[in-house]
Amino acid sequence: MHGSSIEMSTPARCSEQSGLYLVLISVHGLIRGEQMELGRDADTGGQIKYVVELARALAARPEVCRVDLLTRQVIDTKVSDDYSVAQEPLADGAFLIRLPFGPKRYLRKETLWPHLDSMADQALKHIRAVGRVPDILHSHYADAGYVGARLAGLLGIPLIHTGHSLGREKLRRLRDQGVNDLVIERQYQIRRRIEAEEMAMDSASLVIASTRQEVEQQYSCYDNYQPQRMEVIPPGTDLQRFQPPTGSFADNPALPLITPFLRQPRKPLILALSRADERKNIPTLVHAFGADPQLREQANLLIVAGNRDRIADLDKGARRVMKELLLLFDAYDLYGHVAYPKQHHPDQVPALYQLAAKSRGLFVNPALTEPFGLTLLEAAACGLPVIATHDGGPRDILDRCKNGILFDPLDREALTEALRFALSDRQRWSLWARNGVRGTQRHYGWNSHANHYIKAVKRLLGGRRGARLVRAGKSRLPTLERLVVCNIDGTLIGDRAALGRLLAQLQQAQGRVGFGVATGRTLASTLRVLKEWRIPPPDLYITGVGSEIYYGRQLTPDRAWCDHIGYRWERQRLAEALAEVPGVTLQPEALQLPHKLSYLVDRDKAPPIREIRRYLRSLHLHANVIYSYQAYLDLLPIRASKGQALRYFGIRWGITPEQMLVAGNSGNDIEMLRGDTYGVVVGNYSRELQSLHDEPRIHFASACYADGILEGIDHYRFLDLNAVMESTDDR
Repeated sequence: MHGSSIEMSTPARCSEQSGLYLVLISVHGLIRGEQMELGRDADTGGQIKYVVELARALAARPEVCRVDLLTRQVIDTKVSDDYSVAQEPLADGAFLIRLPFGPKRYLRKETLWPHLDSMADQALKHIRAVGRVPDILHSHYADAGYVGARLAGLLGIPLIHTGHSLGREKLRRLRDQGVNDLVIERQYQIRRRIEAEEMAMDSASLVIASTRQEVEQQYSCYDNYQPQRMEVIPPGTDLQRFQPPTGSFADNPALPLITPFLRQPRKPLILALSRADERKNIPTLVHAFGADPQLREQANLLIVAGNRDRIADLDKGARRVMKELLLLFDAYDLYGHVAYPKQHHPDQVPALYQLAAKSRGLFVNPALTEPFGLTLLEAAACGLPVIATHDGGPRDILDRCKNGILFDPLDREALTEALRFALSDRQRWSLWARNGVRGTQRHYGWNSHANHYIKAVKRLLGGRRGARLVRAGKSRLPTLERLVVCNIDGTLIGDRAALGRLLAQLQQAQGRVGFGVATGRTLASTLRVLKEWRIPPPDLYITGVGSEIYYGRQLTPDRAWCDHIGYRWERQRLAEALAEVPGVTLQPEALQLPHKLSYLVDRDKAPPIREIRRYLRSLHLHANVIYSYQAYLDLLPIRASKGQALRYFGIRWGITPEQMLVAGNSGNDIEMLRGDTYGVVVGNYSRELQSLHDEPRIHFASACYADGILEGIDHYRFLDLNAVMESTDDR
């Protein structure tokens, strides 16, 4: 019920001596351990099932102590209350952790992008409660890849990434269908998705794919394609749940789903099971069946396209598919020959495969693209031969199992011929049925998948275990209850009177509110400007656009941060590469740092920043490319930025993002402003920050410079230490 607690209970502890701690991240869709609503919408498909079963399979391994699957908490009267429960056990040692971020209501994945930095912050809070840094993070899909790359960088641990379906492939398909690029961008946020995929591939120590074709044809389209860091581990299936049929046809629990539709329900069933998605290409199967009198005489068609109460209540894409199917049923007069139940229970899914197998029928997957093919594995495990698209996963599955036929999903006649051929020989059907059962047991059980997975994890870890970045103990700064961190140029300074008002306000907090600066300047330059403007020494200095951290009056350097961000940093190669780019000029040597390369940009001569990023990726160079004030370009290690440095500091000193107010005015402040910090953009901001207007926790001040910071402090009541601050979204 909605009255249930949404506060996270303290997770069970997992010591380093007791085994591996693995964290999986799957952001979108509706995830729960039982009675999964697969096919409910475009976001609740095979990936949901895959990550839950992966968590269970890994937790069953003797090398593993704990597996956490992180996803989004949803509190919405339109969905089950199950999705509001903060922590759900999946198995012994496996937990589904629902993190609160963004609006409470259910959102489709394309609208989640502004809230992913907040998810990263909430994930850090959860890891802190566990009291141990994970050994591995594993992100699933582009949105989780964005979160995973940030977390892996902060925690200093390996990232595994699985794309599931890729943005560049989706873009190609949509363009082939004649969809305009502007429509694609508006509906799918495709640029953001592709950039997140590039970021994940850049950060990942290993990319797990389900098929060789996925590696060679789909991932190869990316700038960060590095096949030596990719491994094919076929997805698993639950062989205890999906088994060949036993008992009689009449006793099958799925039989009541089809009998209201069919005149002769004992005919061989041609089964298609997927959500009502245009990519699943179900109408092609209806055309192939409906237009062939021989097939209609020989078999029945069973289409299970998710659950629905009313077609009118489905989302736009599903509604369009269902309407097309109904029109085709009518056009071919398939009444009595086709079953299309409105509802089915998840427990009935194995029974559906078994019913089709008992009838000596077929499973058909006509999808335009199929990266995994989990339904093919389920059907095969139940002894049901398959007819499937020649794309992606089905090619590998049928190559291993030899239990059916591949066809071109755009060739309706080829599908008709495949169906006729598959139903024409009982001996061949029986051979395919046996091959499918044996093949799934040999190649696609979760035990086999988990075995390969753990071997890959051990190779990644080598001798490096026990990261110590996160400390669950008390903060070393017990007097600081909150922290104000400001960019210097154009934010903190620019108006001396406003600065005086801000410093006076901070001083009144009597040492309970700390003060920090985060700047693109070097430390020496920072000290000069602070002295010039008579600003007291901060508690925290983040300098060099986040490449260096210093503490207090003693200017104690955080040397661990320097070691941490050295990951994949090739300063000399980057400098040589940028020397070839027109319109980009190296700034004076005094402005360069060991982990920062700084340039001036002539906008009339230089290529767009996104092209510079792609150019560096094409050379397999790893850098965080930051553009500020439409004139300055900084290259940092991929783990470095003001935002990453600030969160690293928070972890080290026990200060959460919700205890920080950050203020800035330029592009190099973006990562610092996003997430669960209280963000303030001062009135005199640079145009790179325009994109943050829709961010839920960023206040755009009308006042400029330090007065803008004060406006933000008042907006959030940040210096009222007795106030319980709320974000501006409806979480």
